[in-house]
Amino acid sequence: MRFLHTMLRVGNLDRSIDFYTKVMGMELLRKNDVPSQQYTLAFVGYGKNPEHAELELTYNYGVEHYDLGTAYGHIAIGVEDVAKTCADVKANGGNVTREAGPVKGGTTVIAFITDPDGYKIELIERKSSV
Repeated sequence: MRFLHTMLRVGNLDRSIDFYTKVMGMELLRKNDVPSQQYTLAFVGYGKNPEHAELELTYNYGVEHYDLGTAYGHIAIGVEDVAKTCADVKANGGNVTREAGPVKGGTTVIAFITDPDGYKIELIERKSSV
């Protein structure tokens, strides 16, 4: 078994696609509008299935806001340099909600950003083994 994708419901599909492609550096992999069921799907990611997990952005016609609830935590993305990634996110209009630094009680460097719908994204520093 393997993860294929994670789905997030979004209130404005174009805004979300812009965030994940321009701020987070993902690629728009495919988009599928289903008017008969009143929804549009957009898949973004750093590569396509099956080699990479994807993020499915689901827009339901006419729904501009969702309550995130208390069960959702975050998605996590590994990056080479968390501080540089935070600077890049800010330079591209993204919202850093926790600056780069060690996780409480540990040494792993993390940061948090928030997407336009309020979903939290954790950045985790993963140095390459070069």
